[in-house]
Amino acid sequence: MTEPDVTMARIGRGVELGQRGEREAARELFSELWEEIGVTGDPLHRCALAHSMADVQDEVKEELLWDLRALEAADLVTDERARQAGVVGPVSGFYPSLHLNLGDAYRRLGDLDRARDHLERGRATVGVLGDDGYGQMIRQGLERLAERLSAGQAGRS
Repeated sequence: MTEPDVTMARIGRGVELGQRGEREAARELFSELWEEIGVTGDPLHRCALAHSMADVQDEVKEELLWDLRALEAADLVTDERARQAGVVGPVSGFYPSLHLNLGDAYRRLGDLDRARDHLERGRATVGVLGDDGYGQMIRQGLERLAERLSAGQAGRS
């Protein structure tokens, strides 16, 4: 049995704050954690934290910045490290969500070419996800993004 990953648990608390609508409190907790982890800290922690921090941003440009940090860190995470932290499944399962979020952020910023690139990258990696609720949610998100892009929709909608 592995020891609980305290940092991942703290990130989880921040996610809960964000889901309850306490976005500012979540940002504060995530900022504290980012200072502790640092830009060269554990890639798994950086990936999870940045991906979660993106979700509580009010500005799309800030959201994009955090999602790019998450993607960069994901490329450095090994399956063994993820398993040690209690992550179920391979690291490749991170990418569909990361590309979905990046694609949607680029769409909202009006960069439809980059949005389409991340849509295709997300579609190329979605097969690693199961047919559970999470996998279905990501697949549906990718399809919504595809619909918006085919309609040429930039902006918040």
